[in-house]
Amino acid sequence: MTRKDEEGLRDKKGMVDGRYTEESYRKLLVWKRSHAFVLAVYSLTRTFPKFEQYGLISQLQRASVSVVANIVEGNSKHSQKDLLRFLDIATGSLSECACLLEIARDLLYIRQDAYNQIELL
Repeated sequence: MTRKDEEGLRDKKGMVDGRYTEESYRKLLVWKRSHAFVLAVYSLTRTFPKFEQYGLISQLQRASVSVVANIVEGNSKHSQKDLLRFLDIATGSLSECACLLEIARDLLYIRQDAYNQIELL
């Protein structure tokens, strides 16, 4: 991660006495986009078959929440090493979501246009 990337993640306006406040993550573009992604996933999975409630629905929802939660947790850490570790976990969860969404599309649980729309988030 370059210095410019790190500056995009950590907004000095969210700092108080050199520490990040609880709310500072809300100013991050990556948080805003990942939060919108979670909401889209929850909306999309409402249309999945009920028998997927403890399968694909649960896995996809948990993976999407993991993305945003790890971004928030990483932002609260005070070392770049910790931040990068949590961003790496978030990236892995996002990859998991991509795979699960592709499976849902192939099983015809979501239409191609809905798949394309959520991919843009």
